[in-house]
Parts: sequence; structure tokens; C-alpha cells
Amino acid sequence: MFRLTRPLLQVAKTTTGITGLAVHPNPIPTLTQTYKSTLEALAALPSTSAYRQGTEALTLKKLSIVDAAKGDIAAIEKGLDEGQIEESLLIASDELQLVGKMAEWKAWEPLEEKPEPGQWEYFGTTTST
Repeated sequence: MFRLTRPLLQVAKTTTGITGLAVHPNPIPTLTQTYKSTLEALAALPSTSAYRQGTEALTLKKLSIVDAAKGDIAAIEKGLDEGQIEESLLIASDELQLVGKMAEWKAWEPLEEKPEPGQWEYFGTTTST
């Protein structure tokens, strides 16, 4: 009697099971390119920007996970912990769009108007000025 220890046929993924999110035909190169594009776009922001520093560190970490997986989609999904790889693609493309918006908004510049006293205080706390 023969026992099967692995599937004889590799079945291609046909659906993500998420309404509106289609299966990507070649997700790994697209995800890698999106991360690299995000890093290139972040280079236009000042290096002192907290947004740039945080996003750059996170994107580099994610890119290292993708590179370390060596083409294994399951390892990428487990390492990124963002759900399916198509969801990771969606998150990466949203972040790339946000980088452009942050550059447009110049969020690192000081406020145009001085904030009202107490505007940045949380309920129950006071700041000493």
C-alpha cells in the first residue's frame, strides 16, 4: 500500500476569499518593486522627518523578509504577518501613495499658526510651560 506524503499536483490559488481582492499572478516581484519604490520616494523627504525614519525602517525590514524567503509565498506571508500576500501588496501600495502625500503636505515643517494653549494636552493631564 502506498501512502502519499505530499500532494501530487500543485494547485494554483484561484481566489483570496476576500471580496474585491483578486489573486495576483506574480506577487513577489511586484511586492519587492513596491518596497523599493517606497524607499526611493522616502529619500526625497528630510532625513530628520519622523515619518521617513519610521517608514524607512519598517520598509527595509519587510524587504529583508521578502528577500530571505527566496520565493516562498507562505514564508513571506508568515514573516510579514499581514495576511495573504495580496493584502501585503495592497498595504505596500497604500504606503507608497502616502509617501507622496506626506511630501506634498510637508508634514515635517512647523505649524503655520501657533496652537491654542491646551490644544495638545490629553484629558486629565497638564503640561508645564
